[in-house]
Amino acid sequence: MISRILERFLFASRWLLAPFYVGLVFALFFLLIKAGEEVLHFALIMPGAKETDVILGVLSLVDLTLTGSLIVIVIFSGYENFVSKIDVGDHPDWPEWMAKIDFSGLKLKLLSSIVAISGIQLLKSFMDIHNLTDRELGWYVGIHMTFVISGLLLAWTDRISGEKH
Repeated sequence: MISRILERFLFASRWLLAPFYVGLVFALFFLLIKAGEEVLHFALIMPGAKETDVILGVLSLVDLTLTGSLIVIVIFSGYENFVSKIDVGDHPDWPEWMAKIDFSGLKLKLLSSIVAISGIQLLKSFMDIHNLTDRELGWYVGIHMTFVISGLLLAWTDRISGEKH
């Protein structure tokens, strides 16, 4: 009986994660505000912008979009994996992947998104290379490569563990 009560209590504790996901929804809203600021800034500099400025502006928007997508992945997949199933019925806009990502897939999607975001930051740095020191560029490349290698190692270990089951 004590075991059953403890197990129910532990199982119910998963709901403590729900406020974290609500917080991420607010973070997504704040990111939307930042994206709006970037679009406005981009529109204001556009008439006299150089090609490099245009590319940097577009990369900033892509970066914010990928970050927003990352937040959505964490919200839906995390909630579905750790809190409760989301019942949307037969909603026509419900993406297929949202109900099918397990924890392993979630980790890989997260790290893939982080690698993409890091790659965009690195590209933005290369576009502005004349304003950066060799040391700063080295750090950008090193951090990006750390994410890339971590992603490859995570994918490899997931594959190995999947083969053993």
